Amino acid sequence: MSAGASNEQETAARAPPALPWSVRLQLFGLVAAAGATMRRDGTVNRFIFNLLDRPIRASARPDKRFGVRSADVDVDTSRGLWARVFSPAAPPPPEASASLPVLVYFHGGAFALLSAASPAYDAMCRRLCRELRAVVVSVNYRLAPEHRCPAAYDDGVDVLRHLATAGLPDNLGIPVDLSRCFLAGDSAGGNIAHHVARLWTTAASSAAANPIRLAGVILVQPYFGGEERTKAEERMDGKVPVVTVRGSDWAWRAFLPEGADRDHPAAHVTDENAGLAEGFPPAMVVVGGLDPLQDWQRRYADVLRRKGKAVRVVEYPEAIHAFFLFPLIPDSGRLVAEMKAFMDETSASEVAA
Repeated sequence: MSAGASNEQETAARAPPALPWSVRLQLFGLVAAAGATMRRDGTVNRFIFNLLDRPIRASARPDKRFGVRSADVDVDTSRGLWARVFSPAAPPPPEASASLPVLVYFHGGAFALLSAASPAYDAMCRRLCRELRAVVVSVNYRLAPEHRCPAAYDDGVDVLRHLATAGLPDNLGIPVDLSRCFLAGDSAGGNIAHHVARLWTTAASSAAANPIRLAGVILVQPYFGGEERTKAEERMDGKVPVVTVRGSDWAWRAFLPEGADRDHPAAHVTDENAGLAEGFPPAMVVVGGLDPLQDWQRRYADVLRRKGKAVRVVEYPEAIHAFFLFPLIPDSGRLVAEMKAFMDETSASEVAA
């Protein structure tokens, strides 16, 4: 028996891990909210979803748990594009770097749900700000189906342009280093992070005179797909939380251009359509062993390797999709440590070069 076949049998036989009751309750609420608002006709009941996902306001006062403050920055009011900036209240310790890296983050939500002000993402970005010792810029990109591909990608690029020209708020009180700018995102946000990195590094905006330099891209269980049904999708559909084939099909229909199928380059990154420039940054790809999208994520990493790009694949065999949103799940803490190591090592290698 081949190693691949053995791994598939092990995954198929593995039951979802026993989750803390509070995590199970939150997962139930998330799935129920999505199911109640994602209509069969491909639209979203925004009124109902916004009642269930009450936004958290930005606050200049540091929170007690993380010691992080936040501020909302308008990028383009005509299309409602803004970002939430999270910064530590206390300056870096003397032994640390004099300036902090910037992490530009894209939230998940099937391209159609959630926001930078959603409670789960506000809390997670505060945690990342503290534990990564970075200023986090959480992008509130436009959502599908009202705004289809490439709207979210364009929003991400425009946030980078805004950072390059206007910088971060003057009242941060924390020095930042825009030459150590990382993109990151989870699920649909991981997909967006890839395409924003691709667009940024192929455009004139990435010229040497631009203060923004992408040092790395972190894709946490990125949302990729295709017309094919992978083995992981077939064996896990309906057996693990969050992601289902039906739900994924709905998301792609809502997000992709009218008339496109799931082999569109936005969903299905291949050797032929990747279009990666020389400056495409080192990537970290996070894969969960109980995520139906795992085969697509590994294929994506393989494309990067064949294109000569540096890529680190981090696997969590017991991880369900969206595990990182729940601090009570041990792998969530391990992921943050891996992200910190990736950012430190990538920054150090750039300095050495």
